[in-house]
Amino acid sequence: MKKMIIFDPAMCCSTGVCGPGVDSELLRVATVLNNLKSKGVIVERYNLTNNPQAFVDNKIINDLLNTNGVDVLPVTIVDGEVVKTKAYPTNEEFCKMLDIPEDYLKTTIKIKSKGCGCKGGCC
Repeated sequence: MKKMIIFDPAMCCSTGVCGPGVDSELLRVATVLNNLKSKGVIVERYNLTNNPQAFVDNKIINDLLNTNGVDVLPVTIVDGEVVKTKAYPTNEEFCKMLDIPEDYLKTTIKIKSKGCGCKGGCC
């Protein structure tokens, strides 16, 4: 299975989905990444504010930042290769980059039902 790493620009929290004005793109990415992780896909995400050492330790991202500055962020790396810069992957790109079916990106909610509680059936 492929491994994806996303290097985010500086944000107030690990996903950027906080505060009074939530960016819909950051919400989409956070949702997609949670769904991928729940399917066993290896995805790491680092925020420049919260995880600066990850940016220093990764030679690829370190070189990109030294050459292009922080405007290159976000950067997506799959199996050690930069596959996208300056924007997050679209849902279609996530599927292509990771070679996964589209249903991996969808949330499935399972609700356990104990019935309506009526004795003798419902009317």
